[in-house]
Amino acid sequence: MWNTTLLGRVVLLKVFSFIGPSGTGKSHRANFVAHKIGAEVIVDDGLLIKDNRIIAGISSKIQSTRIGAIKTALFMSDEQAEQVKKKIKFLNVKSVLILSTSNGMAKKIASRLDLDPIVEFLYIEDFASIKEIRKARSIRSQYSKHVIPAPTMEVKKSLPETLVDPLQVFLRRKSKLEKSDSQHNWLEQSVVRPTFTYYGKLTISQHALSSISKISAEQVKGVYCTKGIHLKRVADGINIYLNLVLQHGLKMDCLCKNVQTVVKEQLENMTGLYVAQVNIFIIGVRTGKKVEKR
Repeated sequence: MWNTTLLGRVVLLKVFSFIGPSGTGKSHRANFVAHKIGAEVIVDDGLLIKDNRIIAGISSKIQSTRIGAIKTALFMSDEQAEQVKKKIKFLNVKSVLILSTSNGMAKKIASRLDLDPIVEFLYIEDFASIKEIRKARSIRSQYSKHVIPAPTMEVKKSLPETLVDPLQVFLRRKSKLEKSDSQHNWLEQSVVRPTFTYYGKLTISQHALSSISKISAEQVKGVYCTKGIHLKRVADGINIYLNLVLQHGLKMDCLCKNVQTVVKEQLENMTGLYVAQVNIFIIGVRTGKKVEKR
């Protein structure tokens, strides 16, 4: 059992669990439930999430099989479990919300993370109507969409080769004393399609990524042409290296920043990949007008 000392008092770690069958909308409502009960962190599908950010763990969504996904969600890997345990202790967390499909699964997750006994079990039926649950299960069944209670940019870092779409969730204020600024009431979550679903695995070739980068860069006014593209896969996504020939007479720093923004946005929007860096090398400057290809 864990406890922390606060001003001479022993404060036990409160553990809550949010229970519901797969596809009933637990992850979609996770931030709302955590906000309501005052949970500081969320444990969901192998991840530890705090303040709408993924801070530790491995997502079960990256596993290629359902068995692998279940093992990841249960923190069966000692390395994964240890990483999350250390983060919870380091942050002096006082309350945790565990998402699971059953009471037994929640207890197993709590045990794997060396957490205190669960003090309260909350159920999806208490936070969603039968109609909403049926709709959520229908969407999961037809489209295999899964929700991760973290913003798209966070999720892309953890799942760099998974298609990710944003989803906005509204949080009601607990009391009138809380800030009413709308920016504090809306949170972004993410919708993903894991590789273990029946849709299969999505693979994007280096040639396709290079083509998108080249077309995107050359659409920017002031770029004469690209003379080479190199892609490097890194832990949190991909790095892009562009060799560019620019047109004479333009401010190079502003032009290059514009190219970086356009290439990053186009690649991420079209592929779902996370672009960590867009590095530009200016290898030449041309005078005269650019010849447009027909």
